[in-house]
Amino acid sequence: MNIIQKLSVASSMLATLAVPAVASVVVNSPVNNTEVGSRFSLSASSVSCASENVSSMGYSFDSSADTAMIDGQSIETLIESSPGIHTLHVKALGDGGTECVSDVTITVKLDDASGVPSWASSTSNIQAMSNWSAQHDTGGKGNASGWTKIVSSPSRHGSTREFTTKFSGAGDERFAIRYADDTEAHSFFYDGWVYFPSGGNKISNLELDSNQAIGGGRVMIFGVQCDGYSGTWDYAVNVGTAKHSKPHWVHVGGSRCNPGSWRKDTWHHVQASYSRDDNGHITYHSFWLDGDEIKVNKTVFGLFDLGWSPQINTQFQLDGLGSSGSTKAYLDSLTVYRW
Repeated sequence: MNIIQKLSVASSMLATLAVPAVASVVVNSPVNNTEVGSRFSLSASSVSCASENVSSMGYSFDSSADTAMIDGQSIETLIESSPGIHTLHVKALGDGGTECVSDVTITVKLDDASGVPSWASSTSNIQAMSNWSAQHDTGGKGNASGWTKIVSSPSRHGSTREFTTKFSGAGDERFAIRYADDTEAHSFFYDGWVYFPSGGNKISNLELDSNQAIGGGRVMIFGVQCDGYSGTWDYAVNVGTAKHSKPHWVHVGGSRCNPGSWRKDTWHHVQASYSRDDNGHITYHSFWLDGDEIKVNKTVFGLFDLGWSPQINTQFQLDGLGSSGSTKAYLDSLTVYRW
C-alpha cells in the first residue's frame, strides 16, 4: 500500500470515528442537568436495543431495583419524585431480554404550592437513618409489637424502610426517630411516600406526627392522621393545658382519607404543612394525598409539658384493624423542611 492509499484509509477511519453514536434510548424530556417540579413529564422512545427489537420501556430512580415498565417502543407519562438531585434511568427492553439504559440527571424542586421558601432547612431520607425505635402506644387500644428494617424493594430511590407489626384488640405500634435539635423553627413541611402491600395489612389508621421540643421541657405536637374509622383527615389538639394535657383528634370536615381504601402495591405521596407561634398554638394549613390538597387552616393549642430535651422527631404509627392480625407498610423519600 503506497503512502496515498494509507492516507486515504486513515482519513476514512477518522471520518468513521467522528460520526456520533446513535443512542438506543432517546429521552426527549426531561433534559439532562435541568430542574423539574415534583411531578414532571417523561417522554422517551427506543426501537432497537443491541440489535433486538424493543418490546417495552420503563424507568427507575437512583439505586432502586424497582422499574415501572410499559409495553411498546415509547413512553409518555407523568411521574413524581422527591425533592433533590436524582438520576433517572430510562430503560428499553429488547425482545431477547437485553436492556439498554439512558441516564438523565435532574434536580427536583418542590412545587410553589408547598409554600416552602428556598432558604428553608431540610432533612432528607429520614427513613434511611439507623436510629428508628418501635414502641406500643399505651394511650391507644389493645396491644402491639413491631420491628423495622431497610429493604431494597419496593423502593422509589433505593433505600426504603419497612414497618411490620403484630397486634391484638386493634392495637397500635409507634415507630419514631429523632433527627434534629432545632428549637427556633416555626414552620414545617412534611413530604414522604407510603406504600401498602396487597393483602393482610389490616390498617385502620396511619398517623404521621412531628414533635418539636422548644426548650424548658415544652413540646409542640403536630399530629396528622388518615383515619379509617371516620374516613377523614384528622389533626391533633390539646384540649387541656400544657401541664394537664388532654390530647384529642379533630376530623377535617369535607375531607376523605382511609388507608384501607388506598390502592395497594402503589406509592402514595403524603404531604402536610403546619406552623406554630411562641404561645403553644399550632396552625394546620393543608394536607395532601397524591397531589390532592385538603385545606385545613385551623389554629389550635398544641403545647405539652413532657420534659424532653431540645429535639425534633417524627413518628410513623400503624393502628391495627380488628381483634388480631398483622400490618405492613413502607416509607420512602421522607423529607421534612423547617424554617
